[in-house]
Amino acid sequence: MRFIALILRRLQRLIPVLIGVSILCFMLIRVLPGDPILSIVPETATEEDIERTRIRYGLDRPIFIQYFDYMSGVFRGDFGTSIQTNRAVVEQIRERLPRTLELVLYGFIFSLLLSIFLGFLSAYKAGKISDHFSRFVVLVGNSLPDFWFALVLILIFFGLLDWAPPPIGRIESDIGLELFTGFLTLDALISGNWRALGSALSHLALPVLTLGIVGAAPMMRSVRASALEVMGSSAYHCAKAHGINSKELFWKYLFRESLVPLPVLAGLIFGNLIGGSVLVEYVFSWQGFGQWALRGLLLRDYPVIQAFVLVTAGFYVIIFLIADIVQAFLDPRIRY
Repeated sequence: MRFIALILRRLQRLIPVLIGVSILCFMLIRVLPGDPILSIVPETATEEDIERTRIRYGLDRPIFIQYFDYMSGVFRGDFGTSIQTNRAVVEQIRERLPRTLELVLYGFIFSLLLSIFLGFLSAYKAGKISDHFSRFVVLVGNSLPDFWFALVLILIFFGLLDWAPPPIGRIESDIGLELFTGFLTLDALISGNWRALGSALSHLALPVLTLGIVGAAPMMRSVRASALEVMGSSAYHCAKAHGINSKELFWKYLFRESLVPLPVLAGLIFGNLIGGSVLVEYVFSWQGFGQWALRGLLLRDYPVIQAFVLVTAGFYVIIFLIADIVQAFLDPRIRY
């Protein structure tokens, strides 16, 4: 019941948050310089042609009417039509979003496992060479721009060592794969296409490594600090004094307690990876959700920008709901 009540309280906040975000986004993008209509009409278009095109996309109406028309469509699952491509935005979301989610999910899992491993290693070896080395590696990875780090990885593993495939797309172009979910690794497993699975994993390796190392530093520091705090507590010292073996001491006294602050921070990192993976997508020609949104922003494609912001905000709310549930599971004393 405790978890059900937590979920219901969080879901009650979902619609007000999304409405607030939609209003803010709707107003802000319309004060940006530039007219999206001028980017799709020919140079020879007359004022009548421009006005006719503006009426076609509903941009001639008052802004509050545009907003209510847009939101009524959103509640029906209709995010409008792209001004640049004249395609339904929801179709482009179905096409682009799984590409980014697959990349971000693998990158986040790698980042989480790396941060937990290095965090506990640094805590156990506090002040020693392994501690300083682990902290230095993740600090450097976190300090470097992700696109520059991606280019360095491409130069080393593709250009010099020839271990990685060309940074173009998600799979070799001559491999046929039937899509079910949009996650190439999962679709390859479902269809039993092992060649496609190997190709998809090899194309994922470098961008996942980039996102994983970039996102690991704050989580690693959190795990290390929490582990040191637990290891310095009287309960831990008492258990150790009673002769409990190191394996049981780690799993029953240290591991769970040290991870209590991690879920919220991990949720923030995951959300940032969704919204901030655009440069990595560009470097690896991933053609994902973030790259699509950036192109829409540069071309003032209002429906694309609005859809990106709403979907990203929705993911943030869901991610923090999951983080709260995990945190409440790790520490039953927490009340929301």
